[in-house]
Amino acid sequence: MSKNAVVLLSGGMDSATVLAMATAAGHRCHALSFRYGQRHSAELDAAQRIARQFAVEQHRIIDLDLAGIGGSALTDSRIDVPETPADGVPVTYVPARNTVFLSIALAWAEVLGAADIYIGVNAVDFSGYPDCRPGFIEAFETMANLATKAGVEGQSIRINTPLIQLSKAEIIRQGIALGIDYRDTVSCYQANAEGRACGKCDACRLRRAGFEAAGVADATCYVE
Repeated sequence: MSKNAVVLLSGGMDSATVLAMATAAGHRCHALSFRYGQRHSAELDAAQRIARQFAVEQHRIIDLDLAGIGGSALTDSRIDVPETPADGVPVTYVPARNTVFLSIALAWAEVLGAADIYIGVNAVDFSGYPDCRPGFIEAFETMANLATKAGVEGQSIRINTPLIQLSKAEIIRQGIALGIDYRDTVSCYQANAEGRACGKCDACRLRRAGFEAAGVADATCYVE
């Protein structure tokens, strides 16, 4: 299969770093983002900036209506985004989101003849989402090679997760070495229209702690 790769690009720091890694590995990157009913569009604006910076082959934004089923603070305005840590799977978890996103990425990979899909899941400094764990990725890759024409014809599809065992500090250091300007990324769950971060949600706390641990000035634009 070709050196084409599909890269899931949310506009956050992790997905931007993964795109930089896939590009550095010599892939012809095709970026895939989703307008899925999330609270703000600032992350999609960020995804477009990052896609331009790394001169991807193409960048597609797919419309999905995950807000139609709700169940998450990111897709249901009646559920507040928490601003203090909590135990268990947080209310910012979007039911089956990575399963849905990877399924669409898999379909596009087949069309492109791409053997590689990249996703920026992380099992170290993360918010406790079940679809960020290595076991989920391994199971999805097995399914992908059973459920596709490419797979049954012996053209294996790989789900690449280069960040899965890295700390946020390690991610930031690698990204900076690859030329990422993290000011162009948006991680906040409730960023405003200009992409400024709240500084209080889980995503902001993890991001801020990552910059501190990396010994790097925090490049995030905050509301305050």
